[in-house]
Amino acid sequence: MSSKPWDAVIIGSGPNGLSAGTALAARGLRVLIVEGADTLSAGTRTQEVTLPGFRHDLGSAVHPLGYLSPYLQTLPLAQFGLEWVVPPASVAHPLDGQEAVILSKSIAETAQNLGLDADAYRALVVPFTGRTDELLRDVLKPLGVPHSPLLLARFGLKALLPANFFAEHFFRGPRARALFAGCAAHSVLPFDKLFTTAIGLLFMVTAHAENWAFPRGGAQSLTDALAAYFQSLGGEIRLAAPITRFEDLPPARTYVFDTDPRQLAHIAQQHLPAAYRRRLERFQYGPGIFKVDYALSGPIPWRDPRCLRAATVHLGGPIGEIARGEKDAWQGRHAESPYVLLCQQSLFDATRAPAGQHTSWAYCHVPAGSTQDMSARIDAQIERFAPGFQDLVLARRTMNTHAVQAYNPNYVGGAITGGAVNLAQLFTRPVARLDPYRTPNPDLFICSASTPPGGGVHGMCGYHAAQSVLKRLGVRR
Repeated sequence: MSSKPWDAVIIGSGPNGLSAGTALAARGLRVLIVEGADTLSAGTRTQEVTLPGFRHDLGSAVHPLGYLSPYLQTLPLAQFGLEWVVPPASVAHPLDGQEAVILSKSIAETAQNLGLDADAYRALVVPFTGRTDELLRDVLKPLGVPHSPLLLARFGLKALLPANFFAEHFFRGPRARALFAGCAAHSVLPFDKLFTTAIGLLFMVTAHAENWAFPRGGAQSLTDALAAYFQSLGGEIRLAAPITRFEDLPPARTYVFDTDPRQLAHIAQQHLPAAYRRRLERFQYGPGIFKVDYALSGPIPWRDPRCLRAATVHLGGPIGEIARGEKDAWQGRHAESPYVLLCQQSLFDATRAPAGQHTSWAYCHVPAGSTQDMSARIDAQIERFAPGFQDLVLARRTMNTHAVQAYNPNYVGGAITGGAVNLAQLFTRPVARLDPYRTPNPDLFICSASTPPGGGVHGMCGYHAAQSVLKRLGVRR
């Protein structure tokens, strides 16, 4: 046995750091998680930031991939207080002068929204029905031999296409194209880039496994459950312990960084080859976000009240408008009518706000490092589909990209996805290596969303990094 007190020290307590910690501690390793803030996991944290009694998710809000995660599903998190809320629908996508498009677990109900594309939509998603677990097992892993090669090939042949091309050639009408565009815009990429179909298609498929779920009480509930389970396995956590130099870390056999690549390069600069550090520093992060948290006196008065069935609402109208806005953010411009991703969890979770009142969480994509106040444009997009919305606003808290990065240093330039998922970084995050979680220093690893499979609250980056650590330490997996 090593004389060093820890088998693994994990720097950062996001969902991936916590997942790596649980996977290692469950194998009997001595694991310490160190977090610079005085609260765990900036990416899944809930606090009162507008008015007393209004609980807002400061990072992520709705977690379809968390609910369906191949790793998180195996953990006894319900025993540690985690309860998932499943709304009646996944997504509402309002449109001007017509009914909203509703994406729900029922393929028949969703297809009925799509008019002349009903049959095409059914043909697209039915092959994955009942097999989402198989698909996610392959999609949410690094490159390698797939478990279900034919299913993955069926997905991948479409996924590699640019979203604009896919929408134009697979759908004929504006309603299906708009629904797809709202899902594809989660990629934070221009729709003319390869693989932008992947995110849109994946989110539509997961919606038919279960309506997009979120933790009761806020994203913090997932953090708290993971931390409690980790500690039950013997893991330890140190808060308010910022790491700026490698010398700040306690002795350990291995170190796992739940940080962005630049922080890894800076902290471990004396322990990594210069060429590898330069590659980390060239990592591309993509556009940032401008975020608004609202305290509301009532539910959002959507023109189409069916929008109240979904916790997630995609605002941006037809595909052309959304595509222009996403291209603007990528090319350094601020969209006049930005795509807005809005969540309204308090409709289904009474713990989020005082009785009869509500919270809302919204952001739009902006150029990296932007300081422009986009709150008026976000308000206008909501008001466009919900006249009278602004009369309900009791208070708001806004964050530009600088505030977003100050809140979580991993969100470089305000980017929340762990780095651009363009073709150059889709499978080779943060750099091209056979084992992307392992650095040239055999004792240093990275497990953040800047590794495969990328952003999202699913814990799979941490899980796969833990498998690399176990191999390094000679522990049977």
